Amino acid sequence: MKIGCDVNSWLLKVGDASLTKRERLAYFSCFGCKEGTLSLNWHHPMPSYSSQHLTETAQIVQKLDPVILEKMVDLLADVRARGGRLFFLGVGGSAANASHAVNDFRKIAGIECYAPTDNVSELTARTNDEGWASVFVEWLKGSRLQAKDALMVFSVGGGNLEKNVSPNLVSALQYAQETGASILGVVGRDGGYTAKVADTCCIVPTVNPQNVTPHSEAFQAVLWHLFVSHPKLKIQQTKWESTR
Repeated sequence: MKIGCDVNSWLLKVGDASLTKRERLAYFSCFGCKEGTLSLNWHHPMPSYSSQHLTETAQIVQKLDPVILEKMVDLLADVRARGGRLFFLGVGGSAANASHAVNDFRKIAGIECYAPTDNVSELTARTNDEGWASVFVEWLKGSRLQAKDALMVFSVGGGNLEKNVSPNLVSALQYAQETGASILGVVGRDGGYTAKVADTCCIVPTVNPQNVTPHSEAFQAVLWHLFVSHPKLKIQQTKWESTR
């Protein structure tokens, strides 16, 4: 069976249309294809969505900048050294990631950490009484955020007041700037307000505009696990690495 189609049109359907010629050749060679034509037979089935998603994931890994990640590790180490606390902010799937990260940073890296979204009673009470946009900043005020502390933002959009995207993050970040607290972020797309004001921030590269959210949230987990596993931060051995 032979199927012919324009490469760029096909890539728009199944992956990143911005691939370089070298990347296209490498990608198509995996499926026995020549550039310009998708040639398949029964022994070379159409690539599945699973293979597409994994290919995108590999592309993101290659595009991440280790220099930025090392800067983030250094800042986190400084927060611990000065006795600061680390507050994780995120909504939706990022809130769940924040909760998991709090556990890992406390248990593995020995940093005092909190996530406002773990306190459901306060979060819902403030939302009900004061509004969603102020829940994080008021929580941080109640926690007496100080200059020695830090915020870590997990977000796809990073916050944008003009577009009414996560205004709660923007208010919290503005307050952090006022107090002098450090700001870090792992965000997607263009990074939004977080990337503009952060001391150091990793923007998860976009390789497929249709998959910005799943990749951004997935790489939040990849990167915080990198951080707590880093020799500069890891002070406690994890169970399965210590069990023989």
